[in-house]
Amino acid sequence: MNSLAYAMGNLGGGGESSGGGFGAFLPLILMFAIFYFLLIRPQQKKAKAHKQLLSAIKKGDRIVSSGGLHGLVTGLTDDVVTVEIAPKIRVKIARGSISGVATKAQQ
Repeated sequence: MNSLAYAMGNLGGGGESSGGGFGAFLPLILMFAIFYFLLIRPQQKKAKAHKQLLSAIKKGDRIVSSGGLHGLVTGLTDDVVTVEIAPKIRVKIARGSISGVATKAQQ
């Protein structure tokens, strides 16, 4: 049992430091930088572009909802968009659930 205690004892040489201070935080700083540039920043750009898309929607636009519903915008409020999905059939959807504006190929 004593040999185990001696084996786990002080292994460092005399007067050597263990590299504390800034060197200990360097891996954490590098990991945060990687997460920022690979995950956080692209997500922020995507959210900003989606917000601009939602603010640019107007009557007459053809939209696609996140559920796959295609339709023509007939009415707008701050939070709700009225969409005509067939002649004289209108539904109200949340503005945040709009995933994009339909292109000519999707119409």
